[in-house]
Amino acid sequence: MTKRERIAAALARKPVDRPPVAFWRHVPEVDHTAAGLAEAMLAFHRRWDLDLIKIMSSGVYCVEDWGCRVAYTGSPGGAKQCTEHAVRALGDWARIKPLDPGAGALGRELEALRLIARGRGDDAPALHTVFSPLTIARKLAGDRLTDDLLADPDAVFHALDAITETVIRYTLTALQAGADGIFFASQTASREVLTVEQYLRFSAPYTRRVLEAIEGASPFTLLHVHGQDILFDEIAAFPAHAINWHDRLTAPSLGEGQRRFKGAVVGGLAEWTTLRQGPAEAIAAEVRDAVRQTGGLGLIVAPGCVLPLDTPEAHLDAVVRTVRSPS
Repeated sequence: MTKRERIAAALARKPVDRPPVAFWRHVPEVDHTAAGLAEAMLAFHRRWDLDLIKIMSSGVYCVEDWGCRVAYTGSPGGAKQCTEHAVRALGDWARIKPLDPGAGALGRELEALRLIARGRGDDAPALHTVFSPLTIARKLAGDRLTDDLLADPDAVFHALDAITETVIRYTLTALQAGADGIFFASQTASREVLTVEQYLRFSAPYTRRVLEAIEGASPFTLLHVHGQDILFDEIAAFPAHAINWHDRLTAPSLGEGQRRFKGAVVGGLAEWTTLRQGPAEAIAAEVRDAVRQTGGLGLIVAPGCVLPLDTPEAHLDAVVRTVRSPS
């Protein structure tokens, strides 16, 4: 099977010659330019020959054009941070207006996407990363977001409307620019961040608007649910083809998630423990366990989130080798 055929079969829970495999890593030293990000993504893909390309834009590219200052401050996962938030007072939400999806930092990421789509040497689907509207609002405001939602929800709702409009337009533009699908990340669908009631009021309606708007345009939408104690069933109800979460850290297990979601499950690897620390035999055991839990159908072997920067290459080799020769 080609990579695209293998992914399509996994999304449809049809038999595959072997499970697709993917993992992804931030590149904070070069992701501030389109050429730097594209070259790093293509080199990583050539090195590991994976079944999909998850484009690793900085996790804060989406808020630069609204005025957040961003920098890499040493996170072991490589994620950049907002060093100065755009929303520092309740009244600042009124300044959040819809953005031009082709300009500024958003335009930079689209150019990287175009370079990646032109530069890959195979048919592996390239997924562009976008964030849920409330996740973006949290990046804009930091810890004050929940207080503002409780103090004056209408002020934040006005901004969320503008953010949602921007995300929809930007995502559709990315699909037109060469993305084969979307990696849609939520960092607020967790009881660590919101109660179920708060999530259903403050986040779910905006996520649904985005996913329903792109449903007919995106052939491959992969939901990522970040954190522990996640709201799995609430996320699994949205229109999407696959779902990824920290299945080695938080419920449900990979097999249970497969029973509660209609598409493919993406996971099986504990990126901060087994995959980082090894040994290779333990990594191989996790791969085989992921296949056992799912019966090898509707599975993309992957970590629960981004790789730690110091993950040994030998450990990644163990993943790829086991997927391709499981016995």
